[in-house]
Amino acid sequence: LLPSCPPPPPPPGVHFAMDFLHANTKSLLDSNLADGKYIDAKDKHVIVIGGGDTGTDCIATSARHGAASIINLELLPKPPAARGKNNPWPQWPRIFRVDYGHAEAAEKYGKDPREYSVMTKRFIGSGDKVTGIEIVQVKMEGGRPVEVPGSEKVLQADLVLLAMGFLGPEAALAQGLGIDQDERTNFKASFGDFATSLPGVFAAGDCRRGESLVGWA
Repeated sequence: LLPSCPPPPPPPGVHFAMDFLHANTKSLLDSNLADGKYIDAKDKHVIVIGGGDTGTDCIATSARHGAASIINLELLPKPPAARGKNNPWPQWPRIFRVDYGHAEAAEKYGKDPREYSVMTKRFIGSGDKVTGIEIVQVKMEGGRPVEVPGSEKVLQADLVLLAMGFLGPEAALAQGLGIDQDERTNFKASFGDFATSLPGVFAAGDCRRGESLVGWA
């Protein structure tokens, strides 16, 4: 048997969204970007992987820097314009929305930057920088993305920003203690008594209920 090898690290030019946004905000407040201590998107082909508020902030910031182009990749299909029958009130309406970043990009580049039902397969680099990414169309089957054969393509990229959101609580604690986890890797505990599968250990907040823009304790 041949030993499995970990995938190579991404080439320079691939950044976590929060690193991009934090550096930009600090430089803006400290010097109005004069100190150059930020990741500059000017004249670059920018790809933002992931949506939500963080993805929107990356889109708007890149547009204000003067990016050459911006593409925002979304794993899920495009939401409908109106509520579906499987999304009744009082559930949060899962409908198509245009946030400020999408509107700014559409005004600057002539179209909404979002592409739906796509998954990134690999980063492509030349020398010491990223030059593109390979993506593939997906369809959702049983709540999971399944690749569409023959739909692969390569997008040009000089800057890739990862805005995929939360990955769940740290797994080491649950695994080390033998605490049961749910399908989203949260600590499994019933609301009310908050007892986990390990007697005497309780879980509450985001580690039990899942990610939220508001910290729950």
